[in-house]
Amino acid sequence: MASFGFTINKQKLTEFGLPTPQKWTDLASPDFAVTLPTPSVGVADAIRSTSNTRMYEIILQIYGWEEGWKIITLMGANARIYDESGLVRDAVIRGDIAVGITIDFYGYTAQLENPEQCQYVLPADGSIVNGDPIALVVTSKHPEAAQAFIAWVLSAEGQTIWMHPKVNRMPVNPKVFETSEGQARQDLKQAYERTLSASSIEFSDELALSYEEAMRWFFHATITRPHDKLQEVWRELALAYLMGKITKEQFEDFVNRLTNPTLLKFKDPETGKELTFTQEVAQMANKKIMKSPDYRNALVRAWSQAAEERYTEILNELKSLIG
Repeated sequence: MASFGFTINKQKLTEFGLPTPQKWTDLASPDFAVTLPTPSVGVADAIRSTSNTRMYEIILQIYGWEEGWKIITLMGANARIYDESGLVRDAVIRGDIAVGITIDFYGYTAQLENPEQCQYVLPADGSIVNGDPIALVVTSKHPEAAQAFIAWVLSAEGQTIWMHPKVNRMPVNPKVFETSEGQARQDLKQAYERTLSASSIEFSDELALSYEEAMRWFFHATITRPHDKLQEVWRELALAYLMGKITKEQFEDFVNRLTNPTLLKFKDPETGKELTFTQEVAQMANKKIMKSPDYRNALVRAWSQAAEERYTEILNELKSLIG
């Protein structure tokens, strides 16, 4: 069983003077931009991490397409972007960053390796809690033995493997905590109880899969590739707002233009038609991306160029406004 959230380093939060985040939206806050160009947040590139991809999909399903992309984009702007999710976990453990988005067992590993400073947080605005599947294939030559193995995996004895300090996974059978291995892991028992009471959303795998590849490559094209420019304009924008140089209304207008995917114009490399990245366009592009690497690469170039132009335009407008 697994959940998705973020792992914090308490000492680093204190050093940066940052509040303890409780929601996904906190990681997209201008408060977390004040440390830039030294990032306080860590995320993984969507094309490099399936667990981080799932977290971005969770955010999109909680907040909807436009608001979800605003949170994802600003979270990315506040962050150092890593090539894999394990590197995010390690950065939190070392104190390179104050918070990193992680699957739960990475968080529990961080708590074991740096118990004084690291803590896994289940976001108050929602996550998903689901079990990993196990099944008997219809072509099995030994179905009775396979069924016996499945029964063992689900038994208290079979679940003890999740208690190992190098594994740190949530069991699906709570009777494991009655075993000697389980009794030695009261930390996991407490985490298990918190997980059962977590704010869990109704997540649609069908919806997520309908745009997953397009979402992953759009993240890479508009957040990872032009990251320096995105981070620069977001830092200037956040500081201008926090220092009172622009109004809340001006700030929100800039943020909308900076992050709204339905305002990003690009040309479809196949048809030449001008489009914006709506959910419907993402679903249409998803099928083509999976079929053609050439189409995908051309689309990534179009998205990256459009994003660079948008960030540069907004930065120039902001500088002109505040002097």
